[in-house]
Amino acid sequence: MSYSTKFSSKNVRQTFIDFFEQKHQHLYVPSSPVRPRGDPSLLFVNAGMNQFKPILLGAVDPRSEMARYRRVVNSQKCVRAGGKHNDLDDVGRDIYHHTFFEMMGSWSFGDYFKEEACAMAWSLLTEHYGMSPDRLYVSYFSGDAASGLPADEETRHIWLDIGLDRILPFGLQENFWEMGDTGPCGPCSEIHYDHLGGRDASPLVNTGSPEVVELWNLVFMQYNREADGSLRPLPQQSVDTGLGLERLLAVLQDKRSNYDTDLFSPLLDHIHQVSRCGPYGGRVAPGLEGRVDMAYRVVADHVRTLAVCIADGVSPGMSGPELVLRRILRRAVRFSTEVLQAPQGALGSLVPTVVQVLVSLSVFDVLCSQIVSIIDDNEDQFLSSLQQGVRIINKTAPLSSNHNTPVAWSLHRNLGFPLDLLQLILEERGLQVDQVLLDQLETHLDVHTLASLKQQGIKHTDQSPKYQYNLHNGRYVFPECTAAVKALFVGQQQVSEVAPGQRCLVLLDRTSFYAEQGGQSHDQGYLSRHDSPDVLYPVEEVAVAGGYVLHLVPAAYALKVGDLLHLHLDQAQRLSCMAKHTATHLLSWALRSVLGPNTQQRGSHVGPKRLRFDFSIKGSLSTTQLQEVQRLVEEAIVADQEVYSREVPLRNARTIPGLRTVDEVYPDPVRVVSVGVPVAELLDGHTEGHHSVELCCGTHLLRTGAIEDLVVVSERQMMKGVSRVVALTGEPAKQARDAGQVLAQAVASLVTRTASFSSSSSSSSSSRRNDAQRLAKEVGLLTDV
Repeated sequence: MSYSTKFSSKNVRQTFIDFFEQKHQHLYVPSSPVRPRGDPSLLFVNAGMNQFKPILLGAVDPRSEMARYRRVVNSQKCVRAGGKHNDLDDVGRDIYHHTFFEMMGSWSFGDYFKEEACAMAWSLLTEHYGMSPDRLYVSYFSGDAASGLPADEETRHIWLDIGLDRILPFGLQENFWEMGDTGPCGPCSEIHYDHLGGRDASPLVNTGSPEVVELWNLVFMQYNREADGSLRPLPQQSVDTGLGLERLLAVLQDKRSNYDTDLFSPLLDHIHQVSRCGPYGGRVAPGLEGRVDMAYRVVADHVRTLAVCIADGVSPGMSGPELVLRRILRRAVRFSTEVLQAPQGALGSLVPTVVQVLVSLSVFDVLCSQIVSIIDDNEDQFLSSLQQGVRIINKTAPLSSNHNTPVAWSLHRNLGFPLDLLQLILEERGLQVDQVLLDQLETHLDVHTLASLKQQGIKHTDQSPKYQYNLHNGRYVFPECTAAVKALFVGQQQVSEVAPGQRCLVLLDRTSFYAEQGGQSHDQGYLSRHDSPDVLYPVEEVAVAGGYVLHLVPAAYALKVGDLLHLHLDQAQRLSCMAKHTATHLLSWALRSVLGPNTQQRGSHVGPKRLRFDFSIKGSLSTTQLQEVQRLVEEAIVADQEVYSREVPLRNARTIPGLRTVDEVYPDPVRVVSVGVPVAELLDGHTEGHHSVELCCGTHLLRTGAIEDLVVVSERQMMKGVSRVVALTGEPAKQARDAGQVLAQAVASLVTRTASFSSSSSSSSSSRRNDAQRLAKEVGLLTDV
């Protein structure tokens, strides 16, 4: 029997479910949506166990159906793009990475354990899928003396009793699974497959070789990792297994590449039909042919992810999962239009094929045409930015790589170009981004550097001084902050001293500077030496990474660890940002008041010059609605209400009526910002008189009156279902209002004169022509204004 029938993706998936449901009495639970529900720690569901975390953590509501789960089976939709598990940059470069994939899994919650799990897995693979035992290898946990963990000899003996002798020991990194820094964990046993066979492939297991791949991971949760790092036995032992459908199909359909299976081949054929390139060749190589095949894989993978995510309610947007999906779409558009030379709209035309291939997964609850429409609208918007960016790159390409790097960084920050996309465009022109310079432009530390800081005992930055300001005689006073240098970085390299002329990241023990986060721009200002007040270090950027605040500084003078510095804020810039952040909260409240409580924030940015706010809406705001929104904000400003803030345990904050949150990971305790009513009263259920209450780490005014004025200067639809409002505050708002009144008077005058011109029948044709030309010129001037 050919793989197209017995081992088609539909039959392989169903065989897995039937095996556990019918033969071993597991409950089939449908896949959860790719957007996690009630789990702000994840951008997307990235593993089969995500929806069952409450059971594993012992936090499941005893009244829920989930509390009765004992044996469970499903095939979970997973997306690994962004966050801790991110395969996006690898997609296309090899033949097995994906941003969207299916994880078939089986679970036991306090029911069976190791022996039954191993026996079931072996039976399914060898008896039902017909795999040759000679090609299968298993690994088990070899123990870790430093952690006090013994080797998992129990699992090794189970496999020996089953009749397998290729059993390999591995350490913590490969064969001990942990959910996070704390929580359920335990040893695991992985099943690997040798694509070639007829040899001893033991040396290739866990080496990343495409010839020997991991198929199935059996996790035995026996311990709980405590906050102090210790391990305690769990009162209930569980099993969590994960078998990737794409890799399994490659084995069963006798393919070396996931992209050669029936999950992808119809899609690759369709891409060939709509492109101007030859058919997919499966090559992973430098040069034009390798780049074309890479584009095939990128487009095929990304359109699957787009279709599934949009079907699950995640559309390309400006923050969180939406921002990741926006990056995926832009990457797919670029490869489709530039490398594969497909016409605009080709990406959306692939969606029906995706639906046809994945229909048995039952993921598409929305019309295919709706998904195509969202992809087409976003593609159209990005192509204009792409063309502009490519023109800039072409103009700067003849210059040195040192010059191209700041250009690439500017395109990334200002036009939303993903850095990996920019690097690919430059590589195709024989150019490279200077990674050292790029590291100096970026204000981030990688995971290894952050771990090193913790090992050195360097505490997270005390950020409380950024909130320490007050009103005195109607003026805002920002006390001076003094801090010690705890660490210095040039790129990712930690150094003890920085020489004059070097650009570096400065980590202080405390800071009054606001790091860019939550949509608010970072503070500006400078640092001065305690022992030499005239020695100044301008602060170009401030960012936060893993609890550490980093100040990007061009060091005109030497700087070393231990130096004592005074921090000087640009107070006008800070105050302007504070006014606009408070105004943004009022604007959000006003939009919900006018459009309804289901209006959701889809992103925002607060800078010293203007604010923007993105929100969900069908269509666009009418002029009447926009005027009402602005009126409500103006009333709140005139009322000069007090702005309250307070740190509250997250569980308590979520009980506040009308609390607004966005899809972010919030700390615990969390900062609550309320306009009009003290936070303590909100926690007691009192809401009368308040305009806004949100979880927010930003800096805010102490009273709304200091906003002075707010004027919406533009409103436009950014993409289907998402609109953007841009507004000014303070003196610029008043100037915009005055300019608007002048323009309105000029337009009214033009209307009157045009009506008079149109009704005149006595003027000569020459006179009427001159009047028309003059009016047209004035209309043109007004349009320019």
